[in-house]
This record gives sequence, C-alpha cells and structure tokens, in this order.
Amino acid sequence: MEIDSSFAGTRLKSCTREVSWRNTMNYAAALNDDNGFYLDDEGQNQLVAHPMYCAAVTWPVVEKIWEFIEADDFPMEILATQVHYSEHIEFFRLVSPGDRLEVRGKIAAILPHRAGTHVVIRFDVTDDKHQPVFTEHIGSIMRGVHCIGGGKGEERLPRIPDKTVSHSPVWESRIFIDRLLPFVYDGCSGIVFPIHTSKKFARQVGLPDIILQGTASLGLAIRELVNRESDGNPTGIRTLYGRFSGRVPPGTEIKVMLVKKECLEGITDLYFCVMNAADEPVIKDGFARFSQNS
Repeated sequence: MEIDSSFAGTRLKSCTREVSWRNTMNYAAALNDDNGFYLDDEGQNQLVAHPMYCAAVTWPVVEKIWEFIEADDFPMEILATQVHYSEHIEFFRLVSPGDRLEVRGKIAAILPHRAGTHVVIRFDVTDDKHQPVFTEHIGSIMRGVHCIGGGKGEERLPRIPDKTVSHSPVWESRIFIDRLLPFVYDGCSGIVFPIHTSKKFARQVGLPDIILQGTASLGLAIRELVNRESDGNPTGIRTLYGRFSGRVPPGTEIKVMLVKKECLEGITDLYFCVMNAADEPVIKDGFARFSQNS
C-alpha cells in the first residue's frame, strides 16, 4: 500500500459538538480526578473540562475519518494500518460545559517514516462566537504504507522546545491502573475502540490482553502536572505534547515522571514521561506549558 504526500492539505468535513456538564464531569471522573474546576458547580470557579477532554471532542471525526475526508481518490484502505503516534494541543482556553463547538480539520502533513508513513491531522476548534478554543494535531503511523512524493507539510507542524533532560527526575508519581479503567474511560469519554475493552479483539491483533487508552495515560499525566505544578488550577495550560511509545496492561502500575522544569517570564515549561510496570516508556518527549498569569 502507498499514499501520495500530495494529499497533505486535504480538508475534512466539519462537524458540531455540544458539550454538557455530564460530558465534562464524567471525563474527569473516569481519570479519578476530583479537581473542583471540573466537578464543583457551586465553587467560585467556572466549570471547565479536563484538558485532555479535547480528544473526546474530535473523536467522532477520528473514529470515522473515512466519512470526513474530502477526496474521492484518497486510499482509504491504508486507514486500517494506523496507530496513534502523538498528540499536540494548543489551548486558547479550556472547553466548558455549554459550549457549542465547531470542529474543522485537514490533513496537515504526510511524511515518510521508518515504520511506514507519518500522517498528521490538524483540527481547529472554535466556539459559537467563532473564537478559537483549541488546535489539535494528531499524529498516526500508517504501518507498512509507502509514502510517495517525498513528504509534504512538515514545515507547518508545531515545534516542541529542546527537550534536553536530566537523568534524575524532579519527582515521580506511581498510579495503579485498575482492571476496570479502560471500560470506565470508554464509557465516560466516548472514545471507543475494541482493543481497549475486548480481550478477543486484542488477541486477534496479536496482543495478550486489552490495553489502556493512550489518551487516558496522557490524561493521568496531566492530572499529576496540574495538581503538583499548577496548584490544582488547569486553566493556565497553553500547550501539551506527548508521543505514544508503549502499552499499559490494566492491573499494573504506571509512573509519571517530571524530568525537567523551566520557569521564565510568567511561563512554566514542564518536560515529562510516563513509564509502564516493565519500566518501558509509554509516553515519550512529554511537554506541557503553563501560563503563570491565568
């Protein structure tokens, strides 16, 4: 199978998402995140969604991407080979209950990769006043798919600051992944794929068991970063990045590690990773930027 990099720039059909307090509260609850910004509707702060809820907003497009690609000759057969590779989110503000969001997307880049082809989808999400809420770049690897045309769009992808890190973490947090978490996250997020809840399906694709959703692992990491480094206030988050590199079997433990912290002119940059119980990286090159003036 192959894909021509000239498909970079292809637009996706737009869709509208309406966000309720049940959506946002359930998402936070799935991550065992009892932060009042997400759950306390009598608190002094306006309710907002957990930062990783953005993935739930765009999931209906990702889940059925073949219905949204506006190119009749796009090689849809390659979609069966895709593996979630990376997440990059730029936040203008956090999603809030009551939001009516418009999701617009396009194929931002198609690039050769040693494992096949790296395809990046860009989503621009705005509210009903046409104000930007967040921009998400979702990277996928199309395994075994040959990229022809030399690649296109890399220069337009967001850049991550230099990630030179110390071997000694600033801190680490161990989190047990309950056997039920993939099922709870599936139901509360609406991010549904059988490799996370069907042992039969997982075994059919060569895995010994179900695995935790990558966005859940990233969401748990954000929980720790917000609580430890932002005094429990998520509203200052401006950028989030993580590259998925491993699997988390339920019934085991993960370790969230802050490996570097930089503070400069009202900005805090946090570099992190997530390791599984076998001490293998689950999320590499993690980066989060917070504004200290939120």
